[in-house]
Amino acid sequence: MIIAGEASGDLHGAGVVRELKRANPSIDIFGVGGDRMKQEGMRLIYHVNELGFMGFVEVIKHLPVIRSMKKTLETVLRHKKPDVVLLIDYPGFNLRFAKTAKRSGSKVVYYISPQVWAWHPSRVKKMRGIVDTMLVIFPFEADLYRKEGIDAEFVGHPLLEVLNSDLDRKGFGKRFGLVADKKVLALLPGSRMQEIEMIFPEMLKAARAIAREEGMEIVLAVAPTLQEEHFRTFYNLEGIRIVKNASYEVMRNADFALVTSGTATLETGLFGTPMVVVYKTSWPTYLIGRLLIRLKNIGLVNIVAGKQIVPEFIQHRATAANLAREVLGILRNEESLSAMKKELSAVRGKLGESGASSRVAQRILQMV
Repeated sequence: MIIAGEASGDLHGAGVVRELKRANPSIDIFGVGGDRMKQEGMRLIYHVNELGFMGFVEVIKHLPVIRSMKKTLETVLRHKKPDVVLLIDYPGFNLRFAKTAKRSGSKVVYYISPQVWAWHPSRVKKMRGIVDTMLVIFPFEADLYRKEGIDAEFVGHPLLEVLNSDLDRKGFGKRFGLVADKKVLALLPGSRMQEIEMIFPEMLKAARAIAREEGMEIVLAVAPTLQEEHFRTFYNLEGIRIVKNASYEVMRNADFALVTSGTATLETGLFGTPMVVVYKTSWPTYLIGRLLIRLKNIGLVNIVAGKQIVPEFIQHRATAANLAREVLGILRNEESLSAMKKELSAVRGKLGESGASSRVAQRILQMV
């Protein structure tokens, strides 16, 4: 049984499902995931599209949905009695479900650790006894769990096995109808509708100002979990190229990107594409987060780098004027642009070697 509650979990979970099926075609895999996991042979009980909410206040609003899902999954757990329950990220739900899974007699494996090093470190102690094995994607996480007596293994980052794009700049422009001699400004506004509503209006306004000043072409990358029609209906996208299911092509071939905080900042960074990180949520959620989060930076690419290598615009600073001013300043300063690219090129080496999905699958099969 696998539970992955969001788009990035579906992406990384799909690799694990693929490797499990490759090693043992008869294995029965079911749970919560998305289209990618389904395509690899997993039976979905819930789709990640049904769970696209985030933040303290937003979770409270959706408690009836969460409770209904938990009750259904607990029923499935009792009926199916899976040998292993694999929990992928999604800590708000998965850490609670781990207790139920452990009591049911299943082995519990947690892949892609909750970011306990960023906030709420007390959760590490709570995981002892309810998680059999932590399979972590950053090397420093393994020591963190081992110190608390939790079995942990660094398996490498799964992005290294999926981060590819077959299109070079010429092919990219031809495929999506871009002007050959224009530079590309990419917009990556996130994978949740809630994020789009909070962040995209200012991001779009800033992009238009930047493109107008620098003669750039704007390309909007729409996440697989979102509908292209939503953007066309609620926003004025005249003159903007919309690309769906090709985010990596956009990341690779953009000259600069405006990226919503999350996995996409690391993905964009691994392509070496200069960017700024943007994030905005409801004020209650932001204020609670300020009290709990211990890190100076929230952009994953900056966290992995161990310092701020790309600018972050959070909450009240995430305005079109601020974004446009910063990006134009970077684009017009070749030294700053080169320095950012150099720092980004060093990030990949911090993530281990490719093959995380295979290592996770083999560990699960060993436990069975």
